Amino acid sequence: MPVATGQIRDASKRGLFIATDYTDVQLNQTVELEFRFPDRKEKAFRRLKAQVVRKSDQGLGVDLEGLDNDGFTISALLSWLQKHNHIVSYFPPIRQNYFH
Repeated sequence: MPVATGQIRDASKRGLFIATDYTDVQLNQTVELEFRFPDRKEKAFRRLKAQVVRKSDQGLGVDLEGLDNDGFTISALLSWLQKHNHIVSYFPPIRQNYFH
């Protein structure tokens, strides 16, 4: 299973835009997003499922609705991003190595 990195650039209760240079995904493909809150003592990762609804040179737009997701996790992510001002205009992501 491919693994890629990215940075959230825009977020709403419905979906996210993730800046990434990873392009090996298709529209309507279901992907799994894994993240953790860097400033919290808990080191556990959270997971959300998303459907790819947009692809561009800057990244991917994903829809969180209609999939089996925990509403609390989505709310916690949105609150954290807003509190830490991590919703910013696009800057190219740092190129990462991808592991298969």
